[in-house]
Amino acid sequence: MYVCSCFGVTEKQVKEHADAGACTPRQIASACKAGTDCGSCVRRIQAILGRGSCPRRDLLDQGMPALTAEAVELPEAA
Repeated sequence: MYVCSCFGVTEKQVKEHADAGACTPRQIASACKAGTDCGSCVRRIQAILGRGSCPRRDLLDQGMPALTAEAVELPEAA
């Protein structure tokens, strides 16, 4: 079944991108453009993503902090 008729993206494709690590509609859009034209499919994408597990969301639920720029120590320039 098509989720995004603008770009011909199916529910199966959205689930595949989610299985590959996409956890938000914006990440799905980056992977396949779904939701970037008329936007009518964004709620459907949110519903699909809400059903599955997200590795990053699971880590946050377990109390692991999200990776931020402040958490990464960069070597000082010489």
